Amino acid sequence: MKPVVRLGLLAASVFSVSAMASQITFVSWGGNYQDAQERTAAKPFMSKAGVQVRSDSYNGGIAQIRSQVQTNNVSWDVVDMQLADITRACDEGLLEKINPASLVPAPNGTPAKNDYVANGVSECMAGNIAWSSLITYNKDKFKGSEPAKVADFFDLKKYPGKRGLRKSPEGALEWALLADGVAPADVYKVLGTPAGVDRAFRKLNTIKSSIVWWETGSQPAQLLADGEVTMSSAYNGRIYAAMMQDKKPFAFIWDGQVKYIEGYAIVKGTKNLQAAQDFVKFATEPAVLAKLAPLTANGPIRSSAVAMVDPKVLPYLPTAPVNQKGAVDSDVAFWADHADDLNQKFAVWLGQK
Repeated sequence: MKPVVRLGLLAASVFSVSAMASQITFVSWGGNYQDAQERTAAKPFMSKAGVQVRSDSYNGGIAQIRSQVQTNNVSWDVVDMQLADITRACDEGLLEKINPASLVPAPNGTPAKNDYVANGVSECMAGNIAWSSLITYNKDKFKGSEPAKVADFFDLKKYPGKRGLRKSPEGALEWALLADGVAPADVYKVLGTPAGVDRAFRKLNTIKSSIVWWETGSQPAQLLADGEVTMSSAYNGRIYAAMMQDKKPFAFIWDGQVKYIEGYAIVKGTKNLQAAQDFVKFATEPAVLAKLAPLTANGPIRSSAVAMVDPKVLPYLPTAPVNQKGAVDSDVAFWADHADDLNQKFAVWLGQK
């Protein structure tokens, strides 16, 4: 099934205005993800609107945006950003406001703001996708009894083998509490207490000697393929690519997936504001987001977009209804308040025998 972009009156009205700007600069994360964005959003927008979309890439954060705004030398127009960075940049006044009412409604007329998942749209962001950090495993290592829960990651007796884990408290602490019986809705409430932090580290201690630490997103697939670990935390898109492109015998454990929201933001002071707004409207149309999903395994965060995705792709998406049970939405405010303290505690714990 190939979703059809419903342009309708949008093409007749919005694009005639945006044609006054000859070029905008769209900034994202590079690699296959940005290639997919160019294919599904940037190139179709250029064709319909007559506006050139120049692509650039970055490694996240808000330092470059802050520098451009503060020096009144804005060269970026639209940036794909993680929710945590958008929240900080918006608080600092580095982004233009985005009116949810200006975004294209769902095909059935539902306003965009009601079509988004929680936190999917804000005063400075029009959300596009959610990706997840989750547990994955090599099916060849567990024939007959495959793991299905976060608790299985911590069960070395029933599911033997080394465990891959990102060298960071984020994700590891949430999974430790989930495996210890904390409900997904209560994870951050518990982790916000000294007793909860101690509880999480005690659970991590039960597998500490079996952990192989990784730091870059490409490592988990390689660790699994080489047999260095039987299970690993990973980014869902990386494992999806290994499964689809390299035919690796990997599988996901959606229970306990930690979901992260991303979206499009417009840099404050852009000289191409109208064209930037038009691009954001087009790029967040449900049909456009649906086309992005099978290319990246990132889940659309508009309900109507999820409904347009090929059913064969849905099982691989973080936002598919079937994958929501047991999921945890990464709490941006929590990590903003506690990251420094928990990073320090994590570093001390790593050094302990």
